[in-house]
Amino acid sequence: MSDTDQTALNEMTFEAAMAELERIVDRLERGDVALEDSIAIYERGEALKSRCEALLKAAEERVEAIRLSVKGEPAGTEPLDP
Repeated sequence: MSDTDQTALNEMTFEAAMAELERIVDRLERGDVALEDSIAIYERGEALKSRCEALLKAAEERVEAIRLSVKGEPAGTEPLDP
C-alpha cells in the first residue's frame, strides 16, 4: 500500500471504511474476480478491517472514560485526552 493510500485510509470514517469493506466482501463472495485482483482487494479489505477495529477501540476508550459511582451511576468523566 502506498503512503498516499495509507493516508487516505487513516482519514476514513468508520462508516466509509465499513461500506468499502462490505463492497469488497460482496465482490469476493461473487467469485467473478481474477485471482490477482482477489488478492489485491483482499489485502485492501484487511487494511479496512484494521481501520475499523482501531476506530472502534478508540470509541470504546472514550466510553470507558466515564467514571461511575459505587452504585454504578455516572459520576463524571475523565479527560478523554491524557
